[in-house]
Amino acid sequence: MNYTILDCYTDEAAGLGVPPYLGTYPRYIYGLLKSKGLSPNYITIDDLRLNKIYHNIIKPVTDKDKTNINIYNLTRENITKILEETEVLIINLGVHVPGKYLSAVPGTIREIIPLIQGMRCRKILTGPAIFGTQLEGGKYFEKNDMAVFDEVKNFGFEFGGFENLQRYAIEGAELVRQIPYYLIIEIETGRGCNVGRCSFCTEPLKNKFLNRKTDDIIEEVKRFYDLGCRNFRLGKQADFYSIEDPIRLLREIREKCPDIEVLHIDNVNPVFVINERGIEITKAIVKYCTEGNIAAFGIESFDPVVVKENTLNCTPAIAFKALQILNELGSERGKNGMPKFLPGINIIYGLGFESKKTHEYNMEALKKIYDNGWMLRRINIRQAAILPGTMMEKKFGMKYFIKNKKYYWKWRNDIRQNIDFPMLKRLVPEGTIMRDVYSEIYDGKTTFARQIGTYPLIIGIKERLPLKKFYDVKITSHMLRSVTGVVVDEGRSLV
Repeated sequence: MNYTILDCYTDEAAGLGVPPYLGTYPRYIYGLLKSKGLSPNYITIDDLRLNKIYHNIIKPVTDKDKTNINIYNLTRENITKILEETEVLIINLGVHVPGKYLSAVPGTIREIIPLIQGMRCRKILTGPAIFGTQLEGGKYFEKNDMAVFDEVKNFGFEFGGFENLQRYAIEGAELVRQIPYYLIIEIETGRGCNVGRCSFCTEPLKNKFLNRKTDDIIEEVKRFYDLGCRNFRLGKQADFYSIEDPIRLLREIREKCPDIEVLHIDNVNPVFVINERGIEITKAIVKYCTEGNIAAFGIESFDPVVVKENTLNCTPAIAFKALQILNELGSERGKNGMPKFLPGINIIYGLGFESKKTHEYNMEALKKIYDNGWMLRRINIRQAAILPGTMMEKKFGMKYFIKNKKYYWKWRNDIRQNIDFPMLKRLVPEGTIMRDVYSEIYDGKTTFARQIGTYPLIIGIKERLPLKKFYDVKITSHMLRSVTGVVVDEGRSLV
């Protein structure tokens, strides 16, 4: 039986699988199939688009062109033979926290249906999409005729708990042999949320709170390391500070994988940063992880009414204390030019009981952060995605989003102009040398590049540099969320 895994990419509150991140779902499925003696193929939505939409033709790129990110992440020149021989197609898909992606476009159910409709094989939909998916905030989940799929399946039941999953995680690491472009490996450390109340979040619907064993995580990282992977994010969890033993985890990864180039984390609940244990974990993150690291704080809103009505996990007072701790312990600049470990803030508009006062509370809080001399590595602003089964859907729906929709872009721009812009100047002043910057895409005569890592800062370089190479870049000016620079040194290639 010929199996093919079609990765349409995933983005969840806990877990990212959009290139250059390689998510957990396709790897676990690959490991499960390998354990049954099968040799599955792995292809991406980019491969399928090139085959079905562009008829395997990549047009020559001129100096005026923008890189086509719909077909950027290709595993092969031509997948026609693979598609013809496929007997079971497993489609991994689902976006729960919509974002913007520099060099990838996640697939949607609406997109995928006509592309696979004519294929003579069994079609299985899996991934976060089984709980709903939406590529844009401020909308309900996609509603489509699912008749094209023979099965909508949660492979998590076959994986079982973490103890049973470990075999598939280790065997599934070999998937990287089929991927020719650079990767950041997203490593799962836990499931669910130990607070689990936020109105918009799907994590409590998908999993009960459960930590993965530290030794199992280390074993998986070491397996990828032995396969040549050097970039990792311990990101698939609701709160890194709540996993089994974060300090030993980081220390032993460093001991057993000494040549790791990037080691970052993702989600952090500020509640668990402010106690004594949280301070020790923060110190360990600064010591063992690489610079440019971010604690993604799910604050969502500084409006006390919104916090209460949406049962958010963090009050403004706790947020300020956690922000202070990370700035005091993590703001030292590392060798690649970035501070070692800073907070990032998520802001969501469209939550229940939102009002004009909500934005006033948010701006007041963000100005206080800036006036205190602290740094934020990034502020993510998005509109809530209404997903099935969440409190958001059941209690509020789109009521508050519709009511305040006309203000969203004004509020967003207010934060970008008055907080992001001056904050970015503080974060990377003019003249800062940012090292190991990877050239990724073109937009006309401008090359856009970024360091490898979690939420890396985008740098515009006003010349068409050879892509997929590393450069050292001097920062020359600032935009609202990105910077411009000039190359001061050319480094190694990475294909």
